[in-house]
Amino acid sequence: MWSGEGAVSIKEVFSCVCIPAGLPQHWMTEEEDLCNQQRNFRTDTLMEIPTYVEDENSEADLSNQQSLNVTDSHDGGNQHKESTSTTDEETDPQNRDQRKRRDRSYVQNGARPQLKFHMKTHTGEKHFTCKECKKSFSEKSKLKIHMRIHTGEKNFTCKECDTSFSRIFILKTHMRSHTGEKPFSCKECDKGFSHRSSLKTHMRTHTGEKPFSCKECDKGFSQISNLETHVRIHTGEKPFPCNKCDKSFSRISHVKRHMRTHTGEKPFTCKECKKGFNQISSLKSHMIIHAGEKPFSCKECKKGFNQISSLKSHMIIHAGEKPFSCKECDSSFRHKADLKTHMRIHTGEKPFSCKECSKSFHQISNLKTHMRIHTGEKPFFCKECSKSFNQTSSLNKHMRTHTGEKPFSCKECKERFRHVSTLNAHMRIHTGEKPFCCEECDKSFSRISNLKTHMRIHTGEKPFSCKECKKRFSDGSGLISHMRTHTGEKPFSCKECDKGFGRLSNLKTHMRTHKTFSLQTM
Repeated sequence: MWSGEGAVSIKEVFSCVCIPAGLPQHWMTEEEDLCNQQRNFRTDTLMEIPTYVEDENSEADLSNQQSLNVTDSHDGGNQHKESTSTTDEETDPQNRDQRKRRDRSYVQNGARPQLKFHMKTHTGEKHFTCKECKKSFSEKSKLKIHMRIHTGEKNFTCKECDTSFSRIFILKTHMRSHTGEKPFSCKECDKGFSHRSSLKTHMRTHTGEKPFSCKECDKGFSQISNLETHVRIHTGEKPFPCNKCDKSFSRISHVKRHMRTHTGEKPFTCKECKKGFNQISSLKSHMIIHAGEKPFSCKECKKGFNQISSLKSHMIIHAGEKPFSCKECDSSFRHKADLKTHMRIHTGEKPFSCKECSKSFHQISNLKTHMRIHTGEKPFFCKECSKSFNQTSSLNKHMRTHTGEKPFSCKECKERFRHVSTLNAHMRIHTGEKPFCCEECDKSFSRISNLKTHMRIHTGEKPFSCKECKKRFSDGSGLISHMRTHTGEKPFSCKECDKGFGRLSNLKTHMRTHKTFSLQTM
């Protein structure tokens, strides 16, 4: 029996309680919109049909049947018009049964299957299984989309950059990177986002929500990516390696920062002195120097430091502690960085290379010093004679010529020397060691400098030239002796007759005349 409550739509008859009527549009998620598209919900085109109810007396008296209400699509929201007359065709039982069967068929083949299809999302029913990975789906269309992961099929291509995607909604989302569209806005700070998920993540900065917790230490995070990075602290995982020195890092940002030690890049510049730094933290620490601030003080000696790390390093001096030991040679160091640098002696690693001559060094400081050879920079000046040097160690050695200091002593003959290298060369006189051998004549020398001078005999090289007469010499001492012929200088004097000589060899020859005279008078 037909009900007399007026016409209603299929949408109203076959609707799921999970989507209440009048739901605000902005509550719908992108995935829900996609589902509606895939299920071909075209509710705006569905015809409204009369609702009927069958009962046991459906074949009974038809005289009490009410007229059917019909929705006029062009009525513009006016009241439904009731039919004022009933034709023979409408009241004819045969026509009525045909119309009833037609409406039932429309419902069975149209709206009811759609509802059954939708109800699988609630029951969890999944009849469609992927043969590749055994993953199951509630809809065949979703299985087809999933299969693109295995086939690599990407039918949707961006016209701007030719990037391809497996799903149309991913392409639509990607297009926002070109258009700059940010349809999702934060109500708290009006910041815009191109993805709804990005907005949800951002909202946690306002709510303080941290839904992702570390199982090891219970620390909370607002993003799953931050949790994954944090977990590497516990696992020790370092998946990002350096291409230059095989060092690995737990974060890609740490690799980028580390690479600056190889490239020499210093993107952070001090506005006061224009000095560059490869880390922003180093620049901040440096700025304290200009402010003159030293907020960290040593309790032992009251010395102040502008960095807490510098204070910690200083405190080891008072403790006398050297906690970092080398496993190869048992050397100990106060700082871990010093141990790492020392280990390169054993491994032979030289990660710092000169771009000018490709020479490599164990330490970055050695590379910086070496670069002054190419630039000609000599920033260290002697206060006594204004001579300049490219290393502070060279200046310290030079200062001994003014002070007369000779801190290095020979244990065999007690002779003293200004430089340890000179002492080492001297010790070979006692040991007879001559480690530097000429490949041309097999002659050996105790000093490398002597070998280099000797090699000029074979090569004929004479790099030292007299400015007065252009005569050339193979060694500097030969040039110095020659120059005395022009200056008249005679620094070597005979103790017997006070006669002067320009060369020591000439004095020795002269001394024999006194010995001969002494023998003749006896």
